[in-house]
Amino acid sequence: MAFRKKGSKHPPVLSHEFILQNHADLVACLGMLFVLGLMFEATTEASIVFITLQHGVPLPVVETSLMTPAAASSASSSSSSSSSTRFLYQYGIKDLATVFFYMLVVIIFHATVQEYVLDRIHRRRQFPKVKQSRFNESGQFSIFYLVSCIWGTFILFSETRLSEPQRMWQAPSQDLMTFQMKFFYISQLAYWCHAFPELYFQRTKQQELPRQLVYIGLHLFHIAAVYLLYLNHLGLGLLMLHYFVEFLSHIWDLFYSSEEKYQKELSLWAIVFILGRLATLIVSVVTVGFHLLDEQSQTPDAHSGNVNVLAAKLAVLASSCTIQAYITWNLFHAHVQRWVGEDPALQAPNVKKKRTKGRSSRKGTENGVAASSRVDSPYKKKE
Repeated sequence: MAFRKKGSKHPPVLSHEFILQNHADLVACLGMLFVLGLMFEATTEASIVFITLQHGVPLPVVETSLMTPAAASSASSSSSSSSSTRFLYQYGIKDLATVFFYMLVVIIFHATVQEYVLDRIHRRRQFPKVKQSRFNESGQFSIFYLVSCIWGTFILFSETRLSEPQRMWQAPSQDLMTFQMKFFYISQLAYWCHAFPELYFQRTKQQELPRQLVYIGLHLFHIAAVYLLYLNHLGLGLLMLHYFVEFLSHIWDLFYSSEEKYQKELSLWAIVFILGRLATLIVSVVTVGFHLLDEQSQTPDAHSGNVNVLAAKLAVLASSCTIQAYITWNLFHAHVQRWVGEDPALQAPNVKKKRTKGRSSRKGTENGVAASSRVDSPYKKKE
């Protein structure tokens, strides 16, 4: 199955151009090896580690601490519910294999969206090469942020965290998470890990690499920290705020890259951007600073997942404030550069210098031609 159109020239097998043109096919073949491993008894256990979620803990339904109050009451009232079990999950070293497999899946989806959606828009609109990379980046991120916002909001609703916001920070009595919560974080880690090889597959320019690496690394670091500290619901709520603002930002970039006339009409997104950053800081400060004022447990316990300690408070607050300040600074820096590039008053001195130089050179050449004609004219008369 071909996700990208091959050029007229066939590069050598496993060469640089061959990998760039056929990377989706190669990754799909590698992913199929793990799926085919389920068909044979000798490789089933190894393939399951990559495909399914690991570190599951079977618990009776009555004893699960992550159940909704209605489900818990109905389970305790029935005598037969004690025999039924429910799988909750921890994290462990096997999660790296699961993240790797779903990273391959994300690379295939990335190539599919690029080939069947974004490239077709390029052919219709005939964007210049400068705008193509920006359009591709915004298109991929906008789809990812939209899907993540819908998925994360559904998880918060299903686990009753929006109706009881005071439970956002609380780590569960046992260091466990539901299937949908763990699968969400595995998918998030897989997406941001796939962004590193995509820099190579998409032929990212060298001057763009530092910005992209910092952007990807910050997301990967914060999501992994939330996952390892079992701050799943707090991190999910903050991620939804962040992803919604980033979704609006990339939607604006899509409109701006397609039609520059939308710049003034859509410039109000910056206000939403700032409000989103302020909301994230407020939620972090209120949740961490006020809800954790109780001194019931001030000693960390890695086994129980207790993070209600001063060190965790300061780390989360510092991390949240730092990332918001960094993103806001990038916003102002990008707008200042855009205003400098589009303001004719700021570009007028350079234009005038170029024009004066052009005029002086023209005058010099004209004077030289006139002088030479004056020198040659007496000789012509003598002849």
